[in-house]
Amino acid sequence: MAPHGVLLAATEDLSVFGTDPWWLVVVKALFCFVFLLVTVLFSIVWERKVVAWMQLRIGPNRHGPWGMLQSLADGVKLALKEDLVVTASDKVVYILAPVICAVPAFMAIAVIPFGPADHEVSIFGTRTTMQLTDFPVAMIYVLAVASIGIYGIVLAGWASGSTYPLLGGLRSAAQMVSYEIAMGLSFAAVFLDAGTMSTSGIVAAQQHTWFACLLPVSFIVYIVSMVGETNRAPFDLPEAEGELVGGFNTEYSSLKFAMFMLAEYINMVTVSAVAATMFLGGWRAPWPVSSFWEGANHGWWPLLWIVLKIQLLLFFFIWLRGTLPRLRYDQFMKLGWKVLIPVSLVWLVMVATVRALRNKGVDYTNVILIVLGAILAVVLVSIVVDMVRSRNRPAEPAEPPFDPLAGGFPVPPLPGQQLPPTPRRASRIPEPVNAGQTVTAAALKGGDDDA
Repeated sequence: MAPHGVLLAATEDLSVFGTDPWWLVVVKALFCFVFLLVTVLFSIVWERKVVAWMQLRIGPNRHGPWGMLQSLADGVKLALKEDLVVTASDKVVYILAPVICAVPAFMAIAVIPFGPADHEVSIFGTRTTMQLTDFPVAMIYVLAVASIGIYGIVLAGWASGSTYPLLGGLRSAAQMVSYEIAMGLSFAAVFLDAGTMSTSGIVAAQQHTWFACLLPVSFIVYIVSMVGETNRAPFDLPEAEGELVGGFNTEYSSLKFAMFMLAEYINMVTVSAVAATMFLGGWRAPWPVSSFWEGANHGWWPLLWIVLKIQLLLFFFIWLRGTLPRLRYDQFMKLGWKVLIPVSLVWLVMVATVRALRNKGVDYTNVILIVLGAILAVVLVSIVVDMVRSRNRPAEPAEPPFDPLAGGFPVPPLPGQQLPPTPRRASRIPEPVNAGQTVTAAALKGGDDDA
């Protein structure tokens, strides 16, 4: 019997793509564009409503029914603001940076499947697939497009001719390098298990079990990486207003600022669609629905399932913003380089080993036992190493008792810290003179000196 991945790669047929008439390609591209814009408009209002609900506030409720047109009002407001161009900036790069940031955000949606890779639906009488295009290395295309958008942020920080935007752009570059590696490693595990890099083939490989269940470590690593990739809280370090005023977009206003904001939300939609495609079955209906309804994965219904999955992942973004505080930058980089990347490498080696054993015909039960044994071995080794380190670690000196009234104002001092007395000059107001006493010349002289 041929291995699962080899059989899938051999039977993968992408000839259905590229056969649509030109007008249908334009219709599909227009649908992708409108889908992203409408989802962004909805996500902005939804985010403000959900965060307000978490903070026991009302949220937007003025524009439109229940405040649903607030994002349109914000767009009009941004468009009517004064468009500033910094004098010390590189004007060509300064203007092109928002475009470079926004355009790649629209491109990745082209390979996301919204339905089966066959001619199940009819658009204006023409049978077609619910996907703009697909090719054997579609996910490599997604990674390449995602890495281009960071250039707009870096160039925006550099071209602004200001210190804080430059620091924000440099932070974005370091952030992209850190989390793009972990994201690529999580993709590699999916490629090994699915036997293909095309998005439609990856969804087809999840017919029985989603990869979020088969590859849970890759799913968790990608979820963390996609939050860092999109500069969203708690990983929004390039825009940390407490440190960098506003980050890379500090010197931008009006439509150029709106394009940065649009790119951020479109990237949120794109990475959510990629997560749904790679790990959550794509356009396939969830298990309880697909078990009793055969038509759930046919016709136009797959569009509903993938939209629901995207919205759930967008809610996850909003939930993180309303729940977690921002990390320090050293904590953020440590998470990427010392946790996500090593864990992804070890997990990828384990997935490749299991894949090789399956290709050689090893019983699946034995594979599970081997994987569990390896995990237990790693856990035991880590426990032993921690015990040895704690035993050899020198004892820390006992901290002195904390005195909350040690005299620090307005911030209490550190534990055991005694602040020096504040130097004070003599009072300008002379001491009151009692009745019947005369003011001496020395007192008058001291008062004159103080004055």
